[in-house]
Amino acid sequence: MNQQEQEAILVLSLMAAFADGHKDEAERAELKRIADALAGEGSINLAPLYQAVLLKRVSMASAVAALKTSEARQLAFEMAVCVCDADGVQSAAEQAFLADLRGALALDEQQAAAYTQRVEEIAAMPVAAASRGDNTAGTAKPPAAGYASTRSEAELDSAILNAAILNGALELLPESLSTMAIIPLQMKLVYRIGQSYGFDLDRGHIKDFLATLGVGLTSQYLEQAGRKLLGGLLGKIGGGLLGGIGKQAVSSGMSFASTYALGHVARRYYAGGRNFSTQMLRESFDHLLGEAKGLQNHYLPEMQAKARSLDAAQIVELVRKG
Repeated sequence: MNQQEQEAILVLSLMAAFADGHKDEAERAELKRIADALAGEGSINLAPLYQAVLLKRVSMASAVAALKTSEARQLAFEMAVCVCDADGVQSAAEQAFLADLRGALALDEQQAAAYTQRVEEIAAMPVAAASRGDNTAGTAKPPAAGYASTRSEAELDSAILNAAILNGALELLPESLSTMAIIPLQMKLVYRIGQSYGFDLDRGHIKDFLATLGVGLTSQYLEQAGRKLLGGLLGKIGGGLLGGIGKQAVSSGMSFASTYALGHVARRYYAGGRNFSTQMLRESFDHLLGEAKGLQNHYLPEMQAKARSLDAAQIVELVRKG
């Protein structure tokens, strides 16, 4: 895939990010930060592309025209779908955008619908265990008494590390759907940690908690997928797991580090009765993120081994069991 096609896919992904028309200033700032960060990943300067999309100086038609192969067009659509679903199921505006994009890309309607259905299923997956149902309304309910965990420290440490390794492994896979699975698995991790301390969390609370830490859902997917795209991994068929591409994906994409830091901050937060200030949470997350980055290379062999055992066709089921 040449640079022009990479730029076009990223432009369409940014268009998808703004398709719902409800991005606030914080989300826009986070998307700009991602664009600036990705500018250092290769020869593409994303900052002007971001501005061009934001100010509507580029059109869907011009971006689509730059995609010369069927593989590039398919990947562009997949990334756009995942961007729209990263923060929840698609809005009517996002559905309209994706319908227009599918038509412009001249993709098969049934194949496009099948992929979209798989992504929507992941986006709508309950954060609670299937037996408990999806607690999507209401608020995070405090425990009846105390904040002692029902799980030992060793069990929580193991659960957080295993989740980080799994998400690191998913980032090694070349399928766009594997990247989409990282966010709901992180949300499920926070849910389980809160539950262990007696808090009954809902999806809205978890999304607010992530936002407080500065972890945007749309921007996180865009960063992860963008790095894989620029690193030559996204859409690649087979191989790459033990080579430089796989190492680059883990070291730069940071899914292992962000999951590890998120889990340990959540543990401290709910163990402390949710009494941390926003500043304390962010400082704690940043500190743990730096600590986790130092652990990535140590756990890389485990991520690679896990990636080899994952079947991309079972991603939806993996998130359901998550």
